Amino acid sequence: MSTVLDELLTLMKLEVIEQGIYRGQSQDLGFPALFGGQVMGQALSSAQETVSSDRLVHSLHSYFLRAGDASKPVVYEVENIRDGASFSTRRVQAIQSGKAIFYMTASFQHTEEGFNHQSTMPDVPKPDDIPSYHDFITANKEALPPEMREKFLAKKPIELRPIQQYNWLKPKKMDSNCQIWIKTNGTLPDDLRIHSCMLAYASDFHFLPTALLPHGASHWLPSLQVATVDHAMWFHRPFRFDDWLLYCMDSPSASNGRGLVRGQIYNSQGDLVASTMQEGVIRQR
Repeated sequence: MSTVLDELLTLMKLEVIEQGIYRGQSQDLGFPALFGGQVMGQALSSAQETVSSDRLVHSLHSYFLRAGDASKPVVYEVENIRDGASFSTRRVQAIQSGKAIFYMTASFQHTEEGFNHQSTMPDVPKPDDIPSYHDFITANKEALPPEMREKFLAKKPIELRPIQQYNWLKPKKMDSNCQIWIKTNGTLPDDLRIHSCMLAYASDFHFLPTALLPHGASHWLPSLQVATVDHAMWFHRPFRFDDWLLYCMDSPSASNGRGLVRGQIYNSQGDLVASTMQEGVIRQR
């Protein structure tokens, strides 16, 4: 396991304050605001601590209420809504400086047999045949502000290999579709709950910016405000995130200063393992 992946796994392991209350440390990715994926991953981790280990998350629905501070820890309060015969439901509130910054409702289910169908994974180049996102960063490092360069060039716990090479430093109009191979930079433990938390963390990477592609805009432009409002995720089938997953994203709509994006995540065998939806603010400052 790589050092950076071990650090991310440690970030997902929360300190127990008392029953149903946890504290997670924050990650500095080079921006003052907290990365939304971190809060989702930690919130899911806190909820899982209160659910029987034989019940895995099958859906989560999140609202981002305030921008988090990457320099401060986050406290998570988990409310037990219900434990039924098949499903368990939890509500999580994330708090910084005494104020709620995020809410999540998550549902868990034990494995059972039933009808089974899915959409077909697109035919795309294999991850070994395309350059990584880190290759793009390295090639364009001189365009990055000096105070951010070290953070951007550092080795990452999640490896990204975009199929459509999009230059967000010099954006041009293109179709609102984005496909990226993703996986952890090393082997994860066998506990599938850890894989779910890590995928929740990674599901926010390059997601909302997909709504900017048809407009030749980029989250990098200082004139734009780009911020997630809500994020939903459904887990369909067991998966391992230390093997390649294909994240297929598109944006069906943008209006009223908001953009909508949706995603489907397949494993390398073509099984649809998760789906995502997100809406966020995209407006001129």
